[in-house]
Amino acid sequence: MLIDGVVRSNVIAGQAVHEAWGGVVPELASRAHQEHIVPVVQQALAQAGVEREQLSGIAFTQGPGLIGALLVGTCFARSMAQALGVPLLAVHHIQAHVLAHFVRDDQPRPVPSFPFLNLTVSGGHTQLVLVRSPLDMEVIGSTLDDAAGEAFDKGAKLLGLPYPGGPLVDKYAATGDPLRFTLPLSAMPGLDMSFSGLKTAFMNLVRNGEARTPGFAERERDHLCASLQQAIVGQLLGKTRKAARELEIRELAISGGVSANSSLRKEFAAMGTAEGWTVHIPPFAYCTDNAAMIAVAGAFLLEAGRTASLDVVPHANLG
Repeated sequence: MLIDGVVRSNVIAGQAVHEAWGGVVPELASRAHQEHIVPVVQQALAQAGVEREQLSGIAFTQGPGLIGALLVGTCFARSMAQALGVPLLAVHHIQAHVLAHFVRDDQPRPVPSFPFLNLTVSGGHTQLVLVRSPLDMEVIGSTLDDAAGEAFDKGAKLLGLPYPGGPLVDKYAATGDPLRFTLPLSAMPGLDMSFSGLKTAFMNLVRNGEARTPGFAERERDHLCASLQQAIVGQLLGKTRKAARELEIRELAISGGVSANSSLRKEFAAMGTAEGWTVHIPPFAYCTDNAAMIAVAGAFLLEAGRTASLDVVPHANLG
């Protein structure tokens, strides 16, 4: 929740129910949204110290995402906005990740200057975005198959690690040798990326290793994690560097859940130093999906007068 542009509450309801299934189950996700949305909103209001009648707008995620969960949020937001007689603000999920850099809280930090290049990496999306203004963004490169986050999670699952596996790959990679195993880098032309071949190569590496020597995956876990992580981060940074040089952009940023990865954060900062670029890396709290980034995106929409009608509908594949 924003007050005068500053985040005063950012409540998150965890969904541990997915851990038993090794990934997000859409039906369980929508049920969890239904169960938590009212108490979460009440808690956010209480933490911010405001009454519902003091709100000047209601921002919600229109898409992209799981349609069941989006329906829950959209219906609640429409009803609340109508009941309070305030503007409704339909936020693009992935654009909100980019605007997470503009979250203001009790920790002052510099924000990107326009235009800037943003590497958006999450479980379902991997994009290079040219950001000309808060409401003017152009995707100039993206994955043509799987997302970087999917590669992390699939690799973790092959190693028998619990969901969510990405953070565990990051953890074990810290004590592994990234040069122990060689994994292929995509040769996609231009600024587009691909991670399906890497996923297949890693699967074959693990399965062939187990076939030759049972217990291979467990014994080599740290080295496998380090090698997988290096291959993913290497492709992300390579494309980002190429785009920044071609566009002569000197302000770079990363966002999305995978931007919490320690290797990506470290190497992204090192690349900026080597190239003389200014880089922006969000606090961990604003990397994964969170209400603060939706509120900030909604504030920009409200300022521009771009409000939504009360018959707005969610879109799972919002472009």
